Amino acid sequence: MEKPTVALVYQAVQALYHDPDPAGKERASVWLGELQRSMYAWELADQLLQLKQDVESCYFAAQTMKMKIQMSFFELPPETHIALRDSLLSHIQSLKDLSPIIVTQLALAIADLALQMASWKGCVHTLIEKYSNDVSSMTFLIEILTVLPEEVHSRSLRIGANRRTEIIEDLAYYSSTVVTLLMTCVEKSGSNEKMLIKVFRCLGSWFNLGVLDSNFMANNQLLMVLFQVLQRDETSTNLHEAASDCVCSALYAIENVDTHMPLALQLFQGVLTLETAYHMAVAREDLDKVLNYCRIFTELCETFLETTVRSPGQGMGDLRTLELLLICAGHPQYEVVEISFNFWYRLGENLYKTNDPALHGIFRPYIQRLLHGLARHCQLDPDHEGIPEDTDDFGEFRMRVSDLVKDVIFLVGSMECFSQLYSTLKEGNPPWEVTEAVLFIMAAIAKSVDPYLLICISFPQGVCVENNPTLTEVLEQVVLLPETVHIAVRYTSIELVGEMSEVVDRNPRFLDPVLNYLMKGLREKTLASVAAKAIHNICSVCRDHMAQHFQGLLDIARALDSFALTTEAAVGLLKGTALVLARLPLEKIAECLSDLCAVQVMALKKLLSQDPRNGKAADPTVWLDRLAVIFRHTNPIVENGQTHPCQKVIQEIWPVLSETLNTHQADNRIVERCCRCLRFAVRCVGKGSASLLQPLVTQMVSVYQVYPHSCFLYLGSILVDEYGMEEGCRQGLLDMLQALCMPTFQLLEQTNGLRNHPDTVDDLFRLATRFVQRSPITLLSSGIIVHIIQCAIAATTLDHRDANCSVMKFVRDLIHTGVSNDHEDDFELRKQLIGQAMGQHGQQLVTQLMHTCCFCLPPYTLPDVAEVLWEIMVFDRPTFCRWLENALKGLPKETSGGAVTVTHKQLTDFHKQVTSAEECKQVCWAIREFTRLFR
Repeated sequence: MEKPTVALVYQAVQALYHDPDPAGKERASVWLGELQRSMYAWELADQLLQLKQDVESCYFAAQTMKMKIQMSFFELPPETHIALRDSLLSHIQSLKDLSPIIVTQLALAIADLALQMASWKGCVHTLIEKYSNDVSSMTFLIEILTVLPEEVHSRSLRIGANRRTEIIEDLAYYSSTVVTLLMTCVEKSGSNEKMLIKVFRCLGSWFNLGVLDSNFMANNQLLMVLFQVLQRDETSTNLHEAASDCVCSALYAIENVDTHMPLALQLFQGVLTLETAYHMAVAREDLDKVLNYCRIFTELCETFLETTVRSPGQGMGDLRTLELLLICAGHPQYEVVEISFNFWYRLGENLYKTNDPALHGIFRPYIQRLLHGLARHCQLDPDHEGIPEDTDDFGEFRMRVSDLVKDVIFLVGSMECFSQLYSTLKEGNPPWEVTEAVLFIMAAIAKSVDPYLLICISFPQGVCVENNPTLTEVLEQVVLLPETVHIAVRYTSIELVGEMSEVVDRNPRFLDPVLNYLMKGLREKTLASVAAKAIHNICSVCRDHMAQHFQGLLDIARALDSFALTTEAAVGLLKGTALVLARLPLEKIAECLSDLCAVQVMALKKLLSQDPRNGKAADPTVWLDRLAVIFRHTNPIVENGQTHPCQKVIQEIWPVLSETLNTHQADNRIVERCCRCLRFAVRCVGKGSASLLQPLVTQMVSVYQVYPHSCFLYLGSILVDEYGMEEGCRQGLLDMLQALCMPTFQLLEQTNGLRNHPDTVDDLFRLATRFVQRSPITLLSSGIIVHIIQCAIAATTLDHRDANCSVMKFVRDLIHTGVSNDHEDDFELRKQLIGQAMGQHGQQLVTQLMHTCCFCLPPYTLPDVAEVLWEIMVFDRPTFCRWLENALKGLPKETSGGAVTVTHKQLTDFHKQVTSAEECKQVCWAIREFTRLFR
């Protein structure tokens, strides 16, 4: 790009915002994006800000400045940094009244500059000294002081741990000056709402960074102002939200309560005073404020969770905190109680770990009240028509309730709860919506009730009622529900029956009535999918008992499309059928499998025989997915020497799959489904698929040359896994690997090839790893290994979870073959071949890995990198020490802003930690700490 004029840039910004033609807007957007990436952006953005022509051009310029400082600060020579700082401060002062969003962008630019510019010492002090006496500058000063702490941990800035520590210490030093400034603003501005909002946002930002002195804050007037605002009924919504956010930030900041005792006590007492204000907000039906109070109460409970569990009812373990949450649970809007879910999860987890019955007894009544409230919140509206929706907001809320109930039910006792819920249905005559909600909660806990035990209600005296319902009685009553009850009750009762499949397995006499009940549901349009899911559950758990009903399942499978099923429900039914099929006598399996597959095979043949309409063949994915699920779950027990009963069926189906693959070879989605189907077919019969090996490999290689779908590489890895240890197959599989690698390397060597094709990288290294595991000598002795290792080294930089994991696993397993002496005859040869490979690529690999984990990869990938480095070190520690030293010498020691990234001592300490490590996790810890210096 040549340097454009300011007028041309202004014209492009106008087009971006005002061109009526979408194509014109798009062209302007692309051009401006290219400009922002160029060196000219610095100067042009500065000129646009000086011109002050309009909001759009100034916003674009301010955003560009922020982006350049975040992403491209290295472009500027150090001698320009002071001029840039002065220019930005001048711009923010002259543009402060134009638009708040421009002020925010410039404030971010100034904050990001301050964090990276090591020569700007005491920036907070400088800014406060320069602007605090000018009332008109207060707006942007507070904005800068708000975003500065927020940007310290920004992922856009790689300032490193050393610089970050230096900044945090600096901000902590000046934090009381900032709080004093904020208090002065409040005193001067009186009840100016906008200024109060800015002050609370700024204070919250400093709380979030964790640098405020808790003793200083405990006695500060700002805390009193915060709670006064929250207690006042007339506080506006925006101010209320800002104050609530600030209190939540303060509570989060003191999570380690013991080290912040004075502030913790002030916040604890302050929040407890808000109960009256909550009730007032409820009375006024002000949902925004109600939600804010609930957030505060929840944060209070989260902060004091450990104190509450350690000393319930004493001091700051006061159980009034739980009462506040249960008051919120009583609010009619379900969104209110939902805010507290994470706390209840954590409380349940904490109590489960302590496993103290006396402690559980203290919290049991609170959980019982919570469950009672949740059951009420799960009720559908009395005028609701149709089945419960799973995908809307309320449906998702009910799913979260179900998860929460499963996590905390142990405190109440699933048997007792199940019994009490059933009693409410049995003894009263509740309206349909209450019945449905109770059945929904029963379905959530059904699996955690022991089917061997009688359910009974316990009393303090230890007596239990003899005539309480057993699980079987519940089942008996549910399957007798008349068809006249509300459709939602029938829907949820079917879900409950599906969840009670273990009870059916223990009591097979119920199998027939249960199946009859579910079949009624299957025939009804609105209930078909949930009934199919329940049948799938019954088939999965009661496989042996269901064998006698296989013919019925087969009839359902044949008529699958006559039922109103979702794709998932139809596949689930076939899965259940296949699981039962695998339990039939071996001699019956082949014929039954053939019958089960016949419908799908006939459908595929029919599609293949059709003339493609409009040049496009009909979509076969439904049938391929159904075949795949059948092959995947038909796993009969076959003794050594017996022919696999599924072998013949799969051989008969192969020509249809092969032709489908050929017909749709250009369509990645369909080819993926074909490969998935073939993968499960091969897995199903194992070595029994040998006759397919040659034609399948030939077809895969042939299609891959033209259409390099990565799923062929994955399918290749399955074939290597099944046949790689067969002497007669190794050369053929190696030929397949080499044939697949050539087009793959061409694809990955394109510009951004690795980044644009992560699935191909993932599947290529899965294939290579299978070779290492099944036939390492074959791979290591071949010419292709050098190219695969080179590709792996290049791909270590790829920030894609699955692809990176596959690459690291390949390198780790490859080196491990030269480490693990598994008493195989070829160990010495393996060791020799790995030695040659490491001699050729070792230094490059170690250097690349160190660069990669410092600059390219997210922290969650570091354990994989550590495993590779560990294997290299175990293979040859002295040489590895040398390689690591050379790699560390090549790392940058300073940032472009002049801050020290890593000291000589930190380098030598890291080298020593890694090279003296006695287990892999020590290497991982060392890397985790070391890479923080570059983030």
